[in-house]
Formats: sequence, C-alpha cells, structure tokens
Amino acid sequence: MSAAGNLGIDAERLWDSIMETAQIGATAKGGICRLTLTDLDRAVRQWFVAACEALGCRVVVDDLGNIFARRPGRDESLPPIAIGSHLDTQPTGGKFDGVIGVLAGLEVLRSLHDAGYETQAPIEVINWSNEEGSRFAPAMLASGVFAGAFTRDYAYGRADREGKTFGEELQRIGFRGAEPCGAHPLSAFIELHIEQGPILEAEGKTIGIVTGVQGMRWYEATVTGAESHAGSTPMKLRRDALLGAARMVAAVQAVALAHAPDAVATVGLIESRPNSRNVIPGSVFFTIDLRHPDDAVVASMEAAMETALHGIADADGLDLALSRIWDSPAVHFDANCIAAVREAATALGCASGDIVSGAGHDAAYVSRVAPTAMVFVPCEKGLSHNELERAEKADVAAGANVVLRAVLALDQQLAERAARGA
Repeated sequence: MSAAGNLGIDAERLWDSIMETAQIGATAKGGICRLTLTDLDRAVRQWFVAACEALGCRVVVDDLGNIFARRPGRDESLPPIAIGSHLDTQPTGGKFDGVIGVLAGLEVLRSLHDAGYETQAPIEVINWSNEEGSRFAPAMLASGVFAGAFTRDYAYGRADREGKTFGEELQRIGFRGAEPCGAHPLSAFIELHIEQGPILEAEGKTIGIVTGVQGMRWYEATVTGAESHAGSTPMKLRRDALLGAARMVAAVQAVALAHAPDAVATVGLIESRPNSRNVIPGSVFFTIDLRHPDDAVVASMEAAMETALHGIADADGLDLALSRIWDSPAVHFDANCIAAVREAATALGCASGDIVSGAGHDAAYVSRVAPTAMVFVPCEKGLSHNELERAEKADVAAGANVVLRAVLALDQQLAERAARGA
C-alpha cells in the first residue's frame, strides 16, 4: 500500500480524458453542445461508464439517470466518499464546466488503482443529470431530487421547448436506472469546478476554497398583447408585447443595479410570437434569473421586480403572467470538508483563498443530505457558458490533486473513528 502523502494524479492522463470527451458534441469554435438526455449525452455517459468499469468499479444508475461508479473500500458498510459534477453542457458550452469535476474523480480512481491504495470507505464518482437546466428547467434537477428538493414526478414531467419530457427522454437514451433517486447515502461529497468568474485569475490564485453558494431564483414570464398588421395599426392603438417585454428586460437590470454591488439579474431566453416581420408581436415569453449571497436581498429583488414588471404591463395595456419556477437558497458548506480542502491546498503549496460561488452547482443540493465542499480553479478571463471557455492544464491538475488529498484526509478520519470503535 502506498502512503497517502505520496499519491498524486496523472495530469497528462486527466487532460487527455478532457480532450477526448470534448469530441463528443464538439462545436466549430472549440466548445461542446451536449444537452441533457440527447444522443450526445448518452454517448458521453457510455464513455464514462466504460472507463469506470475498466477499473473494476461497480456502476449503479438511479431512476433520475445519476451515475455512481464505486471503488470498494476496506469497510463496505460505510457510505462512500464521493467526487463528482456533471457531463451535460450549455448549447454553446466549453470543455471544462462540470466536466473536470467528473473526470478529476475518474482520475482519482485511476490513481488509487495504479498505486494499489486501499481506502477505508468506498470512493465513488458521480455524474449528476441535468445540472445545466438548459434543456429542462430548473438547473440541478436530478441532484435536487436526490436531496429531496423536488419530487421524482416533478422531474419526469419537466418539458423542453419542443414538449419532450425529462422522463420520456431519460427512458429513450436508456439511462433510467432501478435505484430510487436519493436512496444512496454518502459520507461526504467534493466537487471540483472552474470558477466561472474572474476572481481567482485576478488575484493570482490557483485554488478557490468554496465556502458556499449564493441564493438564486428563476422565473418565467409571458407578456400578452395583440397581433395586428405592422403597416395599418396606428402606434397609439397597438398592444405590442415585445415592446413591453423590452421595457421589462431593462427593469430587471435596474433591479440588480439597485441592489449593488453583489446582486446580478439576467434575462437569458426570449421568444417572440408570431415572430413575423410585418406582424406586431402578440406574445413574448422570457426567463429571469436573480442572484445574491443573502436570501433576504434576493427576496427584496423579487418584490421590486414584480412591482416593476406589473407596472409596465398595466401602463402598456398588456397582460403579464409571472411565475417563480425555482428557488435555491444560499448554501454554506460543511466546515470539516472545507478544512480538508484548505489543508490539502496548503500541503500542496497552492495559492488559495476563500470564495463564494456565484453559480449554482449540484453540491448545493447535495449539501442538504451529506457533508459537502467545493474546489474552484481559475478559468481564463472568468469566461464560462461559452465555447471559448479555457482552463490551464496545471490548474486543473492542481485542483484534482487537492480533491484527492481532501478525500484521503476525510477517509483517514473514518479509519481513525473505526480504530477507536466509534
């Protein structure tokens, strides 16, 4: 058995895995389009399962399509220590968002296997379904079911813009497993991710020790006016849904600016109907994303937004249907897991600092049911959800090594507890 302190991941092998999987759904600009439960998602899932089974891991899939690859430990009665993230992407996604968390976990298993190192607890790598929420809203859908935030039926019924449901598509690609989602206890969970922001790069730090995730809420809005002829309808008699929606988009931005400096608000998807050049738009659908580290501020933003949007609708003679579809409160990660990450970064000589995640992650939901922490590594110019997203090989390797050390430290705690008979 190798000493834990001498273990390290193979940086080249990890990078090769990232580049290999990036070909599944590769885009012309160097990114990935691998939407949840598409044929491309099935392909990358099959690649991941095969890679894990090649190490002798037992692979289990639950009924939300979450994949658990398990390397045995000395004490199989212990819940596993898990590493993971997601393999689905945005329509114009990059090579690193989510992917490095899963593949770093795979590399940890490979490194343990190569060294013949036996852990006290089983070690698992998890690929969570539908983290992005791009095809099926809301985000982190399957980890949300795992943590009890959503019901299974709610998840199965979520539909994409073509009306295809999550449940139907999960069955179609062959990844609806037998294990009930949530019936899989964990001793701890560590997620590696690119920062998706500019702070680490600006501060010259390699490792972000993530202490929590800011609160966020998602909404869907439909503005209804009246279609009419663009040439024969006087301006003062129009009920232009797109014009009203445009004013609402500006109002959403104003809400964020009024709650500066930490508030952000985004209208990321918009559809105008009938979408004809000589017809005044009669209906517009759009989405809203509000975020802030303080839940009370998110609530204040929501109230201000609702007042502003309904005021615009009333003034313009439009109807507005506004509904909140997702509420993810601010998260504070486990102190012991954070300490394990901090100590690992220090031992490896990595420049590090505490950080709160501006983006949502599966770890936010998993933290409701298991001790959890996250590790961030920089991405160039903070760019993410973009085909030009880029992370350095050395930074990704450093993050994976921090995860490896943190996992082994948590495992050592379990071994010591067993030795004490606790």
